[in-house]
Amino acid sequence: MPTIEESIVIAAPPEEVYDYLLDPTHLPEFSGSITRAEPETPGPVQVGSRFRGTTKVLGRNVEWVAELTENDRPRRQAIKSVESKIDFSGTYTLEPEGVGTRVTYRLETAKGLGGMFGSLADALVNKTYARQVRADLATLAEILTEHRESPAG
Repeated sequence: MPTIEESIVIAAPPEEVYDYLLDPTHLPEFSGSITRAEPETPGPVQVGSRFRGTTKVLGRNVEWVAELTENDRPRRQAIKSVESKIDFSGTYTLEPEGVGTRVTYRLETAKGLGGMFGSLADALVNKTYARQVRADLATLAEILTEHRESPAG
């Protein structure tokens, strides 16, 4: 099972980072590959809640529905695909580090992200997507840091 794992330290407390990540509508704000994400299940987000979205992988749109499988605030949240061309699971793990939070994102795919491009593309697609995940985490850190530094309005 191909895996991508990246981490970053964000200058914000775990609870703040966790709550931001739990809202699926925030995904397109910091992810350069997710073009749409919205709740499919009404009510508060909890284990079993489903989200619908679109991810662009090497120029192709991949529609997906994912379900929240873990919700351990403020330490860990996980999702798995329930409808998608690519079977995947994603986990955010948050740990206090200094005055901030170490955020680790782990993406596992059954066939690799290149599965829809052919198995020979797996290494290239995974390397490209790992770079995207690093950029996404950096953007997440910028958003949450700017939010903390903004004067209260």
